[in-house]
Amino acid sequence: MRTALLFGLLAAKVAGYSLAPRLSRHSFSGGGSGERDRERGFFARKKLFFNGKRTKTICFLPLPGLVLATIASAQVLPLPPRATNAPAGNAFAQQIISSQGWERDREIQAQILAGNVPESLRHLVPVTVSSASGGRTNSLTFYVTPDYLGIGTDDDFFRAPMMPATAQRIADELHCTMPTRKMADAIYSQAKVKLVPQPIPPSAAMTTVPVFLAHNEIVHTQLVALAAPPAALVAGHQKDVVISARLADSPGKVAIYGWHRINGAAIQPLYLGHSESWVDYSHGIRLIANNVFLNGTNTTAAQVLADPELCNLLSDEGVVTSPRYDTNPVVFIPTGHFGERTADFVIDPDVRVQINDPQPSNFASNKPVLLIFYALPNGNTIEQTVGRLPKPGDDWHFDIQHIGAQTRLLRSFDTNKTIVVALLEAKSRSWPAWRKQYGDAGIPGIVARVEGLVSHDEKTHRGKILRLSGHSGGGSFIFGYLNSVEKIPDDIERIAFLDSDYAYDPARGHADKLTAWLQSSEQHFLCVLAYNDAIARLDGKPFVSAEGGTWGRSHAMLRDLAAHFDFTSETNSFGLERHSALSGRIEFLLHENPDRKILHTVQVERNGFVHAMLTGTLEENRGYEYFGARAYTNWISP
Repeated sequence: MRTALLFGLLAAKVAGYSLAPRLSRHSFSGGGSGERDRERGFFARKKLFFNGKRTKTICFLPLPGLVLATIASAQVLPLPPRATNAPAGNAFAQQIISSQGWERDREIQAQILAGNVPESLRHLVPVTVSSASGGRTNSLTFYVTPDYLGIGTDDDFFRAPMMPATAQRIADELHCTMPTRKMADAIYSQAKVKLVPQPIPPSAAMTTVPVFLAHNEIVHTQLVALAAPPAALVAGHQKDVVISARLADSPGKVAIYGWHRINGAAIQPLYLGHSESWVDYSHGIRLIANNVFLNGTNTTAAQVLADPELCNLLSDEGVVTSPRYDTNPVVFIPTGHFGERTADFVIDPDVRVQINDPQPSNFASNKPVLLIFYALPNGNTIEQTVGRLPKPGDDWHFDIQHIGAQTRLLRSFDTNKTIVVALLEAKSRSWPAWRKQYGDAGIPGIVARVEGLVSHDEKTHRGKILRLSGHSGGGSFIFGYLNSVEKIPDDIERIAFLDSDYAYDPARGHADKLTAWLQSSEQHFLCVLAYNDAIARLDGKPFVSAEGGTWGRSHAMLRDLAAHFDFTSETNSFGLERHSALSGRIEFLLHENPDRKILHTVQVERNGFVHAMLTGTLEENRGYEYFGARAYTNWISP
């Protein structure tokens, strides 16, 4: 993009053209020694060019107290040109029609930063405000996008609601910020086109793309009826995601305001009741250039908001010291053991996540990042699942899985990767109950959200590999994921069920999706661990049916996959069946359980997690034995 000088404050008319009203829409260049002239404090005679053609010669004279020049790049979003093959607004919306949360936001962010935005949206519009302070009247001009942020062309434009963290990342890339409540009022007051708000009745669907599209079409119909030009400043059709002084005391929240009626009153007062992940059709993202002009001097909106004497120009809440949203609100804390750090946070709705990874000094640019998702078993906390050396009074759950120690052992075996584990704990400690309450649609978004955090510095790494695993009810998370995607993504390298495939159902397409995924790459692995729970006894009685437990579900999966893959089978002297295909890329290890014991968690405890991560590789059963003694004792955290 060319950088050009805009000589506009004279507002001179040259040959019938008014230069002032449209300066932010065009790029000008001048011949001669403009930089040298400006240093001497005056502007010489210039030949102005409009769209590459010389127009008129005009003399610019110094006018005390007035801004003589503005940098055009501060008034035009610094985006690359829109690609000719970029999807238009409605086509893009169809591409993400079933996406939610971070998965959806990731696609929106990528399209915007790639330049897939309408031409009119690139050119910012001035809004001028004033206030009295210290015996003088201050005047400030800030520059705003004429409409809310979106994707496509002027003729086919999809306004894209998004989470504030995503909006902030985009704003940061484009040297912008978001408005305050007072700025939103000023924008509405000075808008050339004021639309009547058109609320859609609240429902669970209001956070989905189909409702986004429906509201977008309503707005489009309003604009067409008014014959509104694309470059006109338009307001009233959505609420603003705003910055607020109250965010400092409300971490993890989004501030929304606006949806002005024609009389200027806002339907939505300033509200911080939603979590930062809440996004519905009414939310709009309007960008404000960081650079503003205060009494003829270039400064930034952040500086004005931080100034007790000047903040009332842009804020009706007083000083705003941090006028932004956190783009990566997850904090990693060193554990003090094994060179690890952890980050603990919650993803709506009601999913607690702990990420365990090596400290940054242990990350290397020549290693891919291996991100393992481990969905927790029913009734267990993250702390119990990670495990530790037993302490007096500890619950027995702290000493049965040891996913933390097994991860450390795995890192010692596989030094060619940077191994990161994300433990996923559902509300009420039950993934089947969580899915019953919330459904499956949000599960890919959980994966994408965590992946985005782990890959925050992915430019320094050589790639990323994903694995899905879970024990007991944690397998329900994996099947929920399968239910929500048309096909299993290629970057998922391994799926491991640790006695957890209760929800396997070929009628839901599970066999077909697993088959297609396994056939699509020689780097895809499936591991299934189970035991004959149908004959196990609890207080002398059976507790699962022959078909409903993991023994029955695993054999059902095995039969379905055997229709597509050639399996070899063997049974060792301990009653452990091994069914293998694709040179070990598919492996079922099914314990016959002749003693009718409950081996549900024993399979994990006895190196099951390590084994599930290494089946089909050269490291399988090296330095450990599946169903053998704990190989990770020295890696247990105190």
